[in-house]
Amino acid sequence: MNANLSGPVLLWVRRDLRVHDNPALAYAAARGDVVPVFVWNPAEDGGWPLGAAARVWLHHALGGFASELERRGSARLIIAVGSVVDTLMHHAQAVSARSIVWNRLYEPAAIAQSAALKRRAAAAGIEARSFASYLLNEPQAIKNRQGTPFKVFTAYWKHCTQINPQAPPLCAPASISGSHQHAPSLSVDALELLPRSPWHRQVLAGWTPSEAGAGAALERFAATAIDNYQIGRDEPALDGVSALSPYLHHGQISPRQIRARLSVGAGNGALSDGARAFERQLYWRDFAHYLLFHFPHMPSAPLNPAFAQFPWSDGRGDVGALVAWQRGETGYPLIDAGMRELWRTGTMHNRVRMNVASFLVKHLLVDWRVGQRWFWDTLFDASLANNSMGWQWAAGCGVDAAPYFRIFNPTLQAERFDSDGDYIRRWVPELARLDKRWIHQPSVAPAQVLAAAKVCLDKDYPRPIVDHREARAMALSALATIKKPS
Repeated sequence: MNANLSGPVLLWVRRDLRVHDNPALAYAAARGDVVPVFVWNPAEDGGWPLGAAARVWLHHALGGFASELERRGSARLIIAVGSVVDTLMHHAQAVSARSIVWNRLYEPAAIAQSAALKRRAAAAGIEARSFASYLLNEPQAIKNRQGTPFKVFTAYWKHCTQINPQAPPLCAPASISGSHQHAPSLSVDALELLPRSPWHRQVLAGWTPSEAGAGAALERFAATAIDNYQIGRDEPALDGVSALSPYLHHGQISPRQIRARLSVGAGNGALSDGARAFERQLYWRDFAHYLLFHFPHMPSAPLNPAFAQFPWSDGRGDVGALVAWQRGETGYPLIDAGMRELWRTGTMHNRVRMNVASFLVKHLLVDWRVGQRWFWDTLFDASLANNSMGWQWAAGCGVDAAPYFRIFNPTLQAERFDSDGDYIRRWVPELARLDKRWIHQPSVAPAQVLAAAKVCLDKDYPRPIVDHREARAMALSALATIKKPS
């Protein structure tokens, strides 16, 4: 069947909620009327429907993106519920669309949807095109000298920095033609993305979940924190991280936009040390999606097969310990500060993320997939790729992971990276009056020190739920039960 050469272009909206550097939108806008469609169907997310925090973010991000499209002349964003491919094909055929276009994603379920849509569109004589915009490099394009996927980040990163330079980000379309108002649309509210309880209002404080908010966050980071990023990324009390990950995850800013902004003012394209360190984090994000693309079982099974026999607990045998970790009541102030920050803000400092994950899998011997699910529900930036790779890294079972026998001491980590205790004071206010000598381990502080700081152990703040030395010994004993860990 011959393709229709005169109809509008249907734009499949996914996690690309921006008008700048959006190649699918740019392609559609250059070819006539655009019919933007977003289809909500959590049942098709491959067992990973959006968690509560990400749904809150999406509620606001969708509304903002719809308004920005209309401001530029687009037809209204059609919001629909149902089978994704069936719904897209229905709308495409209703307007006699010449093309269906979208930006690629890399989760197994997303890849399957794209393949199914291409087949259906081809059968209907409709052009189907997908574009690269979510990563710096396409996962299928990067191979080692043996023609197989990289399994070590450093080698992957060095290879990526030596290949063709990045293309500059695309400008937003000056205008978007959209005369087709053929179908009714659900409201964003009809998707019921917001929880019934009002906890999300507190969590959203300090965030602006829009494309403009992403740009403002990038400018703030570039102006105030990028030069000291090597320090800020490790010291949680500092305002030294980018706060860009939720915007990246939901596609409100692209990695190419960030890379271009880091290059502003760089002579001969050379980045500052801080910018170079942050660029490496963009490649780390790419690497997570790269691994998921090549190893689609990563969210559910250890990439190091030796760990398939590791004697993890599912947490049900000691529910109290798991709940204490989730609530930030472990008796280890750095761990508790991180878990409370997560609950209150939808994010957590990178250094602390490593510590709380290590604590769960090594101090409590709880399966990394239990922690992965908790983060999935509570993080604004709950990426299946990054979340899965990060937890496998912490558990020592990934392809390029921290060795399992490397067990963080949460007290020493706190003393090193939050030496004055300011991060702990912010998120564990019941310890705020303790000085830095005792704030990292209040359980060993003298009684008179605790009394002066108005801290009553077991009442105001718990004692440690596990002893570090005993937990370390148990973790190493568990490691010894598996064969030839690598």
